Amino acid sequence: MSRRMIGAIAAAVALTLPWTASILATSVEGYATLVTVAISGVAVLGASFLLTWGAETAEEDVPRAFAIAVLAVLAVAPEYAVDALYAWNAGVFAGTPAGVEAGNLAVANMTGANRILIGIGWAGIALFTILRGTAAADPAVTRRSGILADTITLDRTIGLEIVFLAAATLWAFLVPINGGIDLLDTIVLVSIYVAYILVVLRGDRETGDEQVGVPAYLQSFGQPYRALAVLGLFVYSGVMIFTAVEPFAHGLEELGSQLGIPSFFMIQWIAPLASESPELIVVVLLVLKARSTAGFNALISSKLNQWTLLIGTLAVVYSLGLGQYGALPFDQKQAAEIWITAAQSFFALTLIVDFRISVREAVVLLVLFIAQVGIEFLIIQDVLMIALTKVQLLYLFTGVYLVLGTGLLVLRRQAAIDILNRARDVIAGAIAPSPDHNRAD
Repeated sequence: MSRRMIGAIAAAVALTLPWTASILATSVEGYATLVTVAISGVAVLGASFLLTWGAETAEEDVPRAFAIAVLAVLAVAPEYAVDALYAWNAGVFAGTPAGVEAGNLAVANMTGANRILIGIGWAGIALFTILRGTAAADPAVTRRSGILADTITLDRTIGLEIVFLAAATLWAFLVPINGGIDLLDTIVLVSIYVAYILVVLRGDRETGDEQVGVPAYLQSFGQPYRALAVLGLFVYSGVMIFTAVEPFAHGLEELGSQLGIPSFFMIQWIAPLASESPELIVVVLLVLKARSTAGFNALISSKLNQWTLLIGTLAVVYSLGLGQYGALPFDQKQAAEIWITAAQSFFALTLIVDFRISVREAVVLLVLFIAQVGIEFLIIQDVLMIALTKVQLLYLFTGVYLVLGTGLLVLRRQAAIDILNRARDVIAGAIAPSPDHNRAD
């Protein structure tokens, strides 16, 4: 068994070696765009395997929610790097057209990444999990009579994440009111995430799923070797993802430009899709191992850290580029982008507040996302002529998300009350733990 597991690790590392060699030889700049996309994309795939194995192995020693939170942060680290670059340039070139554009791009990239994570990530993985359930036994998948009625049952321990994500979502509705992302936004949003991590760390370590394959092999190591293996996997995969995703995203942008796709549209949608790819690959790997609940936990954790840390740190990076404190400014369209992103987050939370998501709910989530992005793209390309402006289109879809979400929240109000009570008990137990406190209900 050990020989097979070592071989699997070696194979994953081998996928990253062409990119590593290119970086060390400083030859990446000389590659054609398609070659850069290919080798960086393969490196992201290999690093995603290593990152997944590291997180699953870590569940032996730390709370599973914390292991997944670390996985989520590492997987979306490239998105932070891309957005930070735009925020920095907005500060450096403040007061100029280049600075205004950079500030708008920082917000556009951030909102695009968050909406992709739900519109494609949550919806797509839910559909993939249920389809996968026909070929492999997955205890989370429940077959039901009716049209598109099959459901995924989510792990009830994610109730804490749902509550913290709801708090961040409510605050996000207030962000555009001041016309920029400022210090107050940073304090509130970062504090939400820090509070979540502290509660998770002080909670009990859950009894996770029994591991197989590489994680099971690594969990058989004694300390400190197991900890070193986890650290090595996290560091190596993190470096690979951090260095490879930005060229991968920029390569896709160039390919899109060659096809006549506007650069602003590419930066809002194609670049975030590329930077989110490690997270989506990680979740697919978990689903393929019939660990769909862990996969969904990772997606929700990613949304939580992006919706708090990513937004909260933009004002800090902008101020560093500016050389003094300042609020990251954005225009009316980006304000509308933040509102529609918050509304989508609200609607998605009402879908899972009862710890279930059905095929029909996932389809609605996916169709709404594709419809909004598709209509906007057709308007930009002058293919579709409608009376609405792009900002009005965003307001329209914001209203749709809010109406649907409010209706679901009313229908599921008891589930919402239960999840708030459960989160309150978990937080209270973390603050003053009792001998019988257990995070998993």
